[in-house]
This record gives sequence, C-alpha cells and structure tokens, in this order.
Amino acid sequence: MKPTLQKIPIDHFITERGKAISIELSYQLFGQPLFEAPIVLVNHALTGNSNVCGEKGWWKDLIGPGKAIDTNQYTILAFNIPGNGYDGFLIENYQNFIAKDIAKLFLVGLEKLKINQLFAIIGGSLGGGIAWQMAVLHPTICIHLIPIASDFRATDWLIANCKIQEQFLNNSSNPIHDARMHAMLLYRTPASFNKRFNRTKNTDLKIFNIESWLLHHGKKLQKRFQLSAYKLMNHLLKSIDVTKENESSINTLSTIKSSIHMVSVDSDLFFTAEENLHTFIALFKVKKNIAYSEIKSMHGHDAFLIEFEQLATIIEPIFKTNSVLKTATL
Repeated sequence: MKPTLQKIPIDHFITERGKAISIELSYQLFGQPLFEAPIVLVNHALTGNSNVCGEKGWWKDLIGPGKAIDTNQYTILAFNIPGNGYDGFLIENYQNFIAKDIAKLFLVGLEKLKINQLFAIIGGSLGGGIAWQMAVLHPTICIHLIPIASDFRATDWLIANCKIQEQFLNNSSNPIHDARMHAMLLYRTPASFNKRFNRTKNTDLKIFNIESWLLHHGKKLQKRFQLSAYKLMNHLLKSIDVTKENESSINTLSTIKSSIHMVSVDSDLFFTAEENLHTFIALFKVKKNIAYSEIKSMHGHDAFLIEFEQLATIIEPIFKTNSVLKTATL
C-alpha cells in the first residue's frame, strides 16, 4: 500500500529572484515511523517523485525491506519538488525558480517537521544537485551526503542541452514527446544503443528499433507528465550551482561538515565522471571525510536507475546497522 501523500503549508516563500509564493510542500514517508529510526531523505530526479519505494517506487530495487537502504532500519522521507505535478500542483512561471529555491524549501520542510538532522541525504541527477545545495546551505543537516550521477553545478555542456530541451518544450507542436526523445540520447550512450538494437528493424512499423524505442519513450512521458512540470524541472537542472560570489567552489564545498560519498557513472554524458573526479581530488585536499566511487556501465547517465547491484554495493556499507550505531552526530 502506497503511503499517503502529506502536505506542509509554506506561506510567502521568497525565491532567489524575489518572487513571493505560497505552496504546500508534499511528501511521503516509508519504513519506520518518524523519529523512531534514523531518517534518510531521498531527492528525486527530473521525472521522478516522492514515491521512491514499494510496488511502483522508482528506486524500489535500492530502497525497501532488506535492501541497501533498509526500510526495516530507517525512516525514508521524500519530498516532491514543487511543480513536478505529482501532487497536482503546477508552476507556470518556471523561470522564477532555481535549484537553490528547492533546496531552501526542502530545508523549511524539515524544520516544520521538526527534523534537526538527517542520517543521510541521497539523490540522483537533479536530486543530487539539490542535495549538494542543501548541504551548503545547512552544513550539518546530514551525517552522510550521497550525490549520485550529479554535480554541485551545471556545466556548459549540461546548460547547452537543457537549452535545446527548452526550445523543444516552447516551440514544438508535440513538446513533451519530442523533448523526451532528444533527452534519451543524453541519458544513454552510443555503445548502449548499439548493443541493444544493432540496427535491427521493427517490421510492423518499417522503421529501426531504435526509432520505435525513442517514439515509445516520447509517448510514455507524454501520458504521465505535464508540460509546465517538464519546463520547470529542465530549468532547475541547468540552474544547479552552489557556488558563492567571490568564493571558490572548493572553499564553498569545504564548509560541508557531512561525510560526502560521491558516486559517478563512468559513461555519463550528462554529469561526467571526469568532472566529478576533478571535484573529488580538489576537495579531498581540504576535506578528508569524502569518498569517490564509480558505477561501471555502458548505459550512461541512466545507469543510476539500471545498475542497482553496483549502486547497492557502493552505498550499502553506509547504511549498515552497526555503522548507524557507531556514527556520532555532528
């Protein structure tokens, strides 16, 4: 049974761009009752939502009874990014928001729930970027920070691809469908496509199987996602940037007190492993409670939603019961 979607009223929130808005921040809880176990916050990716585990949970292979993040041992909290549409709330003026606003709203949500510290914040892609931002804004909010297939700021390459997505979303006669087809090229790799399709054809449609697969994903997202939500989430992705004016990015990140566990995908075309490794090496010089791991996969960015065995092996030691008992609070 899916946990009830709950809501936290947040009145007169002022965005980084000076816009005032009142929202209801929605969330779901899984596993142990709140305050009866260590709390793990899970931040969802661009097309994700708060339904992170259970029968239809998008990370059900990672989170659940006996899984790497064991719901028998932890309370799992997941917010919806306001405007993702999962709770029925939409934001039309998507350019009024940046990723930092979402991080601030999540921190307000934690405060209203009277959660002073989390055992971990974990998130993939956009969710990982928001996790980085939360930790910069509140350096002791979690004991473990686990950004996966993400980075603390959007690169020029990522910004460029998000701009192309925005052009599809604003100008196409079939915006969600066409934007999603393009996005799938970024989430996977040429090697992944070659191995899966090998120039085979769909005899019924008389097109290549890669073409029918892309059309399928366009239609699939079109059925379950709304245009304003996609515009917002794409915009948030390109706005990821925790850096502060007149301060180096490494100095900014070094203020985080949490242990940081960076997880990259070696074939990621979106948040590249090379960029992540560069961040790790620079940050390790000033912060020793940081680790770096790579998922080995031909599937690119989406490997964090595919290579569950590898990801579980990487993060499971963080969530072992004995490590919970031995970890001192910050």
